[in-house]
Amino acid sequence: MALIVHKYGGTSMGSTDRIRNVAKRVAKWVRAGHQLVVVPSAMSGETNRLLGLAKELSPASTTPEVMRELDMIASTGEQVSVGLLAIALQAEGIPSVSYTGWQVPVATDSSYTKARIESIDDQRVRADLAAGKVVVVAGFQGVDAQNNITTLGRGGSDTSAVAIAAAMKADECLIYTDVDGVYTTDPRIVPEARRLHTISFEEMLEMASLGSKILQIRSVEFAGKYKVPLRVLSSFTPWDIDINEEAKSGTLITFEEDENMEQAVVSGIAFNRDEAKVTLLGVPDKPGIAFQILGPVADANIDIDVIIQNVSHDGKTDFSFTVHRNDYARTMELLQNTVGPATNAAKVAGDPKICKVSIVGIGMRSHVGVASKMFRALSEEGINIQMISTSEIKTSVVIDEKYMELAVRALHKAFDLDQEATAA
Repeated sequence: MALIVHKYGGTSMGSTDRIRNVAKRVAKWVRAGHQLVVVPSAMSGETNRLLGLAKELSPASTTPEVMRELDMIASTGEQVSVGLLAIALQAEGIPSVSYTGWQVPVATDSSYTKARIESIDDQRVRADLAAGKVVVVAGFQGVDAQNNITTLGRGGSDTSAVAIAAAMKADECLIYTDVDGVYTTDPRIVPEARRLHTISFEEMLEMASLGSKILQIRSVEFAGKYKVPLRVLSSFTPWDIDINEEAKSGTLITFEEDENMEQAVVSGIAFNRDEAKVTLLGVPDKPGIAFQILGPVADANIDIDVIIQNVSHDGKTDFSFTVHRNDYARTMELLQNTVGPATNAAKVAGDPKICKVSIVGIGMRSHVGVASKMFRALSEEGINIQMISTSEIKTSVVIDEKYMELAVRALHKAFDLDQEATAA
């Protein structure tokens, strides 16, 4: 008997028919002798609908009081999902019980709308499993030390599922979604994109951080830290597919590099159109200026991505960085009203119409000329690079948003990602 965690996304939970199919799939695993913890998302579109109601009442407020209430509202989507799925399982003759995050409890910090998991008490869940029940736990949510409901941010149900799998030392965590695995890039942009049978943890972490929507980055971080076996697969295959075939489908995220991995210099192309660039022009080029600029931004709980500082001229420099597009207005307000005057910046400029495109591959460690090949491919398409960021296994460029799809197609072709890698 294995302990398995299943996670189902919003599309998989999008209607009562789909919830019924999820229940049938879970029941199949239970009848095969496994213990199941299931973590569903809210029904597709429900979180947006709920937050849209709040926005009608308070269009721009980001006070802690309002943020607390947003978490109270958003968490109800998952509460509905766990109840419906538990009922569907019971209709299949499978004993089940549903819990919200605070009932488990999943303890988090108090960063409303972006909370981080601090601990999970699995005693109650283990007792139900021992009694032969399927436990359905609401993803995306938890509770802070003051008993306030918190949410983990978009994609937080992935994080919940992997965190629960880690806390309970599950044999495997299966992430069911509306695609059948991790692809070399988005097939909607490049029809020739291939599904990867395996991908290394490092590559998946980079892909998630760079804009791939398959897995939320914090879920991959959890998987890596606690060595949680993780597989991404489709919930739209027939629910009665042979369980052994299903268990080997999709994409396996591995923690060991096999002999074939080095053959793929680049494994995938990631992109993120939810980016915005902000620039402070003419700030003093002196020690501590980066902290003066970025410290207040970080204190406002705004994530910073690519950073670039220009060469100094006459004791002045230009300082640019990117943020999520949802944080663009807050960042610009902060720079114009607080950071800019404090640093004596000559001007604050912004551009919300940029995107980031990245190549990722562990083979980049042992191959030279990868970045230059990327830059040549973009140059041949007339695409100007605004910013560059690199790590050991990725190179990212910031470009004008209108060139994003062209860039992805050009890079996918340049690195032959439509071809299966072959062993040496």
